[in-house]
Amino acid sequence: MNQADLFEDVVTLPDPRGQADYDRLVGLDDYKARLVKETLLLVDPGQLRDWNKKHHKGELAAVEYFHSRPPLFVLAGDVGTGKTALARSYGNQVARLAKVRVELFALSLNTRGSGAVGEMTRLISGAFKQVREAVGRTRGSDGKAGRGIILLIDEADALAQSREAAQMHHEDRAGVNALIRGIDDLAAERLPVAVVMCTNRLDAIDPAVRRRAAAVFEFVRPSHEQRLVVLKAGLAGSGFSDRDLGHLADATGEAHGRHYGFTYSDLTQRLIPTLVLDAFPEGGLVGARAVEIAKGLKPTPPFREQMPTGVHGAQHGR
Repeated sequence: MNQADLFEDVVTLPDPRGQADYDRLVGLDDYKARLVKETLLLVDPGQLRDWNKKHHKGELAAVEYFHSRPPLFVLAGDVGTGKTALARSYGNQVARLAKVRVELFALSLNTRGSGAVGEMTRLISGAFKQVREAVGRTRGSDGKAGRGIILLIDEADALAQSREAAQMHHEDRAGVNALIRGIDDLAAERLPVAVVMCTNRLDAIDPAVRRRAAAVFEFVRPSHEQRLVVLKAGLAGSGFSDRDLGHLADATGEAHGRHYGFTYSDLTQRLIPTLVLDAFPEGGLVGARAVEIAKGLKPTPPFREQMPTGVHGAQHGR
């Protein structure tokens, strides 16, 4: 089975650009630390054993719970809140700390197939098989793996949608079963593979998949303080005063008649480039003008507000 048919891309980490993307994610420190720790222990479970010996004389029973946990992590929340950016970049930190190569396999939505009987199951099973073959049997005598894998499933509700939906196609049900088997097999074989699912619709994910998640991280839009950090970083060298940046952070928050503020991607991909292009090439950035522009930009609506009426509680069709 052709790798290009199963994965959007396969990226080898560490990568300087990916590390920069990881470093730019602010306000997500707890999520970043947890994902890195979890994946480090998949690559090198001996670290937990050594920690147990050092701090608990090797007697902490809770360590046994890590031996059969499904290596599944769900990143859920609104659009533009950093889920996919974190999933794609945190492997750089894992590679640096573990001193091993980490590969990011981004599963393609083509694995849903065309609807032919057995096709979706075959494609998903093939993707997990290729991941297992890629990681190989590379653990040393100390238990440390020679490489780690992050299997990214973006828009996970398209592949792992709940089987409880009455209108769900039988091929989709079979595909979810294959996905669950793939995750369970990784846990049983104790391979250094982390499965990271990103979704805007946590309630659409199959309950059996959610139950297997070692952790579910719920992402929200940045607070005033977090927006301020992003703006300070992106506008460093602009000459803006703290007062200017504070007004800009205010302008990108909730506004009259709008109960939501800017997302991370609204700030970094829309607002800040717009400020630069507005000033270029005639002159430099000006704080008052930046605030004016920010007030005129509309942030991305929350995901549920983008959905057509009546779709909120239903599954998308094939």
